[in-house]
Amino acid sequence: SSDLFNAVVVDGEASGSLMFYGRGAGGDPTASSILGDVIDAAINLNKGAHATLGVLSAPRLQPMSDTSCEYLLPLEVADKPGVLHAVTGVFARNDVSIRAAEQDGIGHGARLVFLTHQANEAAMQSCIAELKKLDVVAHVGGLLRVIAD
Repeated sequence: SSDLFNAVVVDGEASGSLMFYGRGAGGDPTASSILGDVIDAAINLNKGAHATLGVLSAPRLQPMSDTSCEYLLPLEVADKPGVLHAVTGVFARNDVSIRAAEQDGIGHGARLVFLTHQANEAAMQSCIAELKKLDVVAHVGGLLRVIAD
């Protein structure tokens, strides 16, 4: 058992000061956790979110195919003329805009890494499926989703 208590004081216009307290894990771990929650709440308020998901509410999940973000996609390709044109054409046909690209030679081939602008997940998955069918693409690496504020 612990003799340590943790507390949070909340000031509300209608309620005045409210203090919530109870036995805790200790000063530093709990204070860090509480501070993290307070910062998250402040960020949500700044973004206009004024309500939380209730404990008993069933969350509404969005299908992954309906989401969008930026992506990082590495490819191993043949090192010959026309490869970059073929690969970028696949991105264009699937309405995925390339933000940046990098190319490095690796043995008899090349490694291409693409960073996209924000794109739809379904479009990106279609792009990957089409890239895998290209003769000049030896390997499609793991897709990384770039999540940023």
